[in-house]
Amino acid sequence: MNILEPILSRRSIRKYRTTPVEEEKITLLLESARLAPSGNNTQPWRFIVVRAEERKQRIVDASHRQTWMLKAPVFIVCVADIRTRIKGQAAIEVDDQSPEPALKKIIRDTAIAVEHLVLQAEALGLATCWVAYFEQEDLRPILNIPSDQYVLAVIPVGYADEHPSARPRNALQDMVFYETWGNTVNGEQ
Repeated sequence: MNILEPILSRRSIRKYRTTPVEEEKITLLLESARLAPSGNNTQPWRFIVVRAEERKQRIVDASHRQTWMLKAPVFIVCVADIRTRIKGQAAIEVDDQSPEPALKKIIRDTAIAVEHLVLQAEALGLATCWVAYFEQEDLRPILNIPSDQYVLAVIPVGYADEHPSARPRNALQDMVFYETWGNTVNGEQ
């Protein structure tokens, strides 16, 4: 097993073919996300599969009118549920300005699940793009998402109609330290 292959080949795709995505593949994407690890096994991720064109259009409008998204036959809206960490508190609202420490934890955990999803899509020959350019208050009403839920991403899913080359990445030696911050020498301690 070599997980590096889909990591190396994955790209953010913004052009999709009109070919429908098989339901079995969508289920496998969701199952891959479901199996992600989370702090205290809270599993805060929730997913909304959107295929209806009118609803997709409204999501695109809320995502600063990124019309390229409409070419993807499926959107998977990825939501982090703060109620997995905060129980019993009657009213809580979350958005990008929320100071709630639990929000950072559910974002972290849900991001792991979303990355499982996009890598599984790549392994299945599907293309995705992680979209997060929206405001919570604009997107949540479209899907009846309560204000105590944090929308992490909209993932358009489909078959690629473009094949962009890899974007440059920083060299490993420019981002790895050993034992302490700033120590670039790899030596046994």
